[in-house]
Amino acid sequence: MNSSIEATLQKDYRHCQKVIKQQSKSFYYAFSQLPKEKAQAVYAIYAFCRRADDTVDEEKSRMRQQNSLNQLEEELRQFEMGKTPDSPVWRALRDVFNRYPMNIRPFYDQLRGQRMDIDFAVPRTLEELETYSYYVAGTVGLMLLPILAAKAGKEAESSAVRLGTAMQLTNILRDVGEDLKENQRLYLPISICKQENCSVEKLLNGQPDAAFIRVWERLAKRAETLYEQFKQDIYLYDEESRLPVLAAAHIYRGILNAVRKNQYNCLDQRNAVSFMEKKDIYQEAKDFLKQINAV
Repeated sequence: MNSSIEATLQKDYRHCQKVIKQQSKSFYYAFSQLPKEKAQAVYAIYAFCRRADDTVDEEKSRMRQQNSLNQLEEELRQFEMGKTPDSPVWRALRDVFNRYPMNIRPFYDQLRGQRMDIDFAVPRTLEELETYSYYVAGTVGLMLLPILAAKAGKEAESSAVRLGTAMQLTNILRDVGEDLKENQRLYLPISICKQENCSVEKLLNGQPDAAFIRVWERLAKRAETLYEQFKQDIYLYDEESRLPVLAAAHIYRGILNAVRKNQYNCLDQRNAVSFMEKKDIYQEAKDFLKQINAV
C-alpha cells in the first residue's frame, strides 16, 4: 500500500474512532485496549452500526427514515459487489473485509433490525423482544467475531449473539423513559407488563412504581443470565481479545446496577457507569481471566 493511500486509510480509521469515542464511551474504553489493527476494525464496524441506527433515530418522518435506510442498504449492496462507496466508514470497512474473513449477512440483518424500528410494534413476548435484539445487536456480535475470535466455530456465534442480546436488553432497560417520550416506543413486552399490572400511563408520569420495577427486574435477570452464559464462553475468543471483550460485557452489565442504585429511575434520568467504576470493573475482568487461566 503506497503512503498516500495508507495516510487516507488512517484518516478514515480516525474518523471511525471519533464516532465510537463520542457515542459510546463504554465500548471505546474497553475496545481501545485491543491491538491497534483489531481496535481499528472494531471502530469501523461500530461506525457502520451507528450510521444504521441514526438513519432511524435522527430522521423525523417515516418516509425520510425509509429513504435513508434504503440508501444505506444500496451502498451495502454496492460494497458487497466490490464497489466501495466514497466515505471514511466504507473505505475503512473495505480494509476490514480485506484483512479478516468477514460475513456480509449480519450487516444486512442489522438493517432489517432498523426497519423493525421504522414499523415499530410493541413486542408481545420476551421471545419477540429477543428476536428484535438479535437483529439490532446480536448481529454486531457476529460482525465482530472474525476480528475477536478468528479460530472459533459455530459455538462462538451463539455466544456472540447472547452477548449482543444482553447488551440490547440493557440498552432498553436504561432508556425506557427516553424511548417512550422521545421516540414513542416501548420495548417492554406486553405479556410481562400485563402479568405485573404495569401501565404505560404511569410510566409517562416518570415515577417508577412497584409494578414497573417487577417488569424491569424480570428483563434485567434475563440479561444477567445471558451475560453469565457469555462469560463462561470467553475462552472461545482470541487470547488478546478476551480482556477487552469481557470488560465491555462487565461494563455494560454495570449499567443495570447503576439503574438499581438510582431507585430504578430510568424514566426521566440517564444512568451510566462512572469512569472510576469502569476501572474497577476492568480490574475485575482481569482477575477473572487470571483465575480461569490458573485452573
